[in-house]
Amino acid sequence: MTRPTVRRCLLSLALAAALAGPAQAQNYEPFTVADIRVEGLQRISAGTVFTYLPVEKGDTLDRSRSSEAIRALFKTGFFSDVRFERQGEILVVTVTERPAINTITLTGNKDIETEDLLNGLKGIGLTQGETFNPLNLDRVTQELIRQYNNRGKYNVSITPTVTNLDRNRVDITIAIAEGKAARIRDINLVGNTTYVEDDIRRSWESNTSNWLSWYKRDDQYSREKLSGDLEKLTNYYLDRGYVDFNVESTQVAISPDKRDIFVTANIAEGEVYTISSVKVSGDTVLPQEDVEKLVLVKEGDTFSRGMIELTSDTIIATLGNIGYAFAQVNPVPEIDREKRTVGLNFFVDPGPRVQVRRISFKGNTSTADEVMRREMRQFEGAWFSQAAVDRSKIRLQRLGYFDTVEIETPEVAGQPDQVDVVVNVKERNSGQFTFGLGYQQSYGLITSVQLSQSNFLGTGNRFNLAVQNNSYSKQFSFGMTDPYWTDNGVSLGFNISYTDFDYSDRDANLAQFDNAVSSGEILLGIPLTETDSISMSLGIDRNQITTDDFNTPPLLIDYLVDALGDRARFPQYHVDNDRDEDTPIEDDDGTPGTDPLTLGPYRKWNVNAWRLQAGWQRDSRNDFLMPTRGLYHRIGAEIVLPGSDLEYYRVNYNFEHYWLIRPWLGLKSAAELGYGDAYGVTKDQTCRVYDDFGAIVPGQSTDCGLPFFRNYYVGGPNSVRGFESNSIGPFYRYSDDFRQPIGGSFKTVGTFELYFPTLFDSRGTRLSAFFDYGNVYRSVDSWEAKTLRLSAGMSLQWQSPMGPISISYAIPLQYERHDQIERLQFTFGGTF
Repeated sequence: MTRPTVRRCLLSLALAAALAGPAQAQNYEPFTVADIRVEGLQRISAGTVFTYLPVEKGDTLDRSRSSEAIRALFKTGFFSDVRFERQGEILVVTVTERPAINTITLTGNKDIETEDLLNGLKGIGLTQGETFNPLNLDRVTQELIRQYNNRGKYNVSITPTVTNLDRNRVDITIAIAEGKAARIRDINLVGNTTYVEDDIRRSWESNTSNWLSWYKRDDQYSREKLSGDLEKLTNYYLDRGYVDFNVESTQVAISPDKRDIFVTANIAEGEVYTISSVKVSGDTVLPQEDVEKLVLVKEGDTFSRGMIELTSDTIIATLGNIGYAFAQVNPVPEIDREKRTVGLNFFVDPGPRVQVRRISFKGNTSTADEVMRREMRQFEGAWFSQAAVDRSKIRLQRLGYFDTVEIETPEVAGQPDQVDVVVNVKERNSGQFTFGLGYQQSYGLITSVQLSQSNFLGTGNRFNLAVQNNSYSKQFSFGMTDPYWTDNGVSLGFNISYTDFDYSDRDANLAQFDNAVSSGEILLGIPLTETDSISMSLGIDRNQITTDDFNTPPLLIDYLVDALGDRARFPQYHVDNDRDEDTPIEDDDGTPGTDPLTLGPYRKWNVNAWRLQAGWQRDSRNDFLMPTRGLYHRIGAEIVLPGSDLEYYRVNYNFEHYWLIRPWLGLKSAAELGYGDAYGVTKDQTCRVYDDFGAIVPGQSTDCGLPFFRNYYVGGPNSVRGFESNSIGPFYRYSDDFRQPIGGSFKTVGTFELYFPTLFDSRGTRLSAFFDYGNVYRSVDSWEAKTLRLSAGMSLQWQSPMGPISISYAIPLQYERHDQIERLQFTFGGTF
């Protein structure tokens, strides 16, 4: 027996049971009920039965009252059978309870989450612990089939199974075989004589199968998507003046195997209409001539519903920014079909001017209200401004404390001229204490202890303490910044750090010398506008540079000698020439004081500097973690002040631009330029000249430029991917098989990156395709476009709970024979 047959039988039995009582009631004459007794109860109490039973002691029970009472008990849904019997003057109610649901199990569902399905089942009473009604199970089956059909899955099979258990319980299993979604094989527009079908359907969500369908799933049929596309079809023609356009009919056919869908839409284009007149009426609040300037259509233009709607929205937004939150603009058309013209009257209804009564925050369990309130550009007691609300949302998103920010503006009950502003946020972990391991391909294993908090104790202050170690450096840093040191947003902070670089590791692709850097600085930031700010810092650095005559490139050592003077070599030691244990090593020849000291290969320079930095930045990006829109510009200058051991400067420019090409596709373009040089006393010093291979050029000298330990480097996961880190640019050649990059004073790097923001559900995960370019040069004069390194590839970025992870695969497109290629690159965990 099939499942539908079983259900029909159950329904028939239930109806028969409902009629059984009245049929039996014919066997007794009307009588006065002296008492009522209920039999057959297991889980349900007798009090529940008496609550629903419309018969009490002392009532006269006849055939009609008996039938009515039985129906009332059946309506409760608790019973599968109800019978009335008479024993003397006692009414005996015999019931058979429906079983209780023990468990509900769903299998095979992928398109619809189990949690969503269970919540839907609960809404119709099909949940664990409730009374089981077979009719509810049939309703669930039909609803699931409908939902899957709406997703284009017409081969879906829903098989419910009911298993009887002891103690009048049942287990319910709903097995779902989703099948594959039906694919759109053909979309046919009939009646389009003016425009090509490909142009009309360019923005449709529904499409036939193509090479991007695996990602966009646009070839999967959906009734909702098709309805939206037909609306876009109407808009397409209305935006081009076809006022009488109409979709006359739509046919959707499915193949016998329910795998292919064929869509046909019959349309009537009509004629093109022009605008005969435009006027603005109603209460414009602002001077009418100012509102008329906002009208984007004029007499003689081709009719366009899109431009008309944009005009209405522009006027509404303008009024909304001065407090008229509920303003409406209704464009009233006057159509002359003989002349093919439309007259427009924009009727303005501003509604009441609205004040903001209260601003409240929800979801911020850690962040203090004050931290969020100071980012708000809409204020309590002020006139409502939609622009201020939108700007407040962006500022909150850019804090980096929240996963989501949503702002609602509900009306105040009984006060049509007031609204509340409710900010709902979902906090992310803005602090981190990490003791663990990371890995970066170029630098190897990174061990770190890190305590960082960008929202320290919910105050918005930034705090960091870190100790880190990898194959070529040991670092310590400690700092804190108060972003609102003053009420108007002036920030103040400090940073102390110590780093010991050991560049003897050839895998790092850095010039080989040791540099222990101790530094401290005070930071100051001053906001200028909503997007512009300037920053300054004053710090002191101490660079302790140790060179090795055997490994450090000679041009680096010569720079220090020429600019600062030579330093004594160490260690100093005597050589045991005679290898005689009885002879002191410092007096091998028997004549005291005549054995010379041998000098070691190391020399050490201490370079002290007072460093002043200043920068201007404009940041209009819409998000802190994964921006999709906006611009970022930064110009920064660093100058080591006169009186320092070396006097030099560096200037940097950074640029980023984000925009969405489609909801599923974004583009990032970025560029970075850097230039540095010496000045003052250091510039006046004369340094030896080396060629591109690191060999000295006899008889030539030049000004001493940017110190080599402040050179720029290019290559690797954070600049031009596909090349080993720091490997691009000038180098010193020890031999044909070993070159040591030494960096340069002029850097140019950039990228174009297509990213897919909706490919993953996780907001912190992004897949992208990129094109990188860049190089570093000894000076600006050395720059040539043909020397730029080019690469292209794919990248995956993931903000994992353990830190950011980035994996990229790049193919170098333009490179030199000696370049060090590294196609697969990845970083795990943060670096300082």
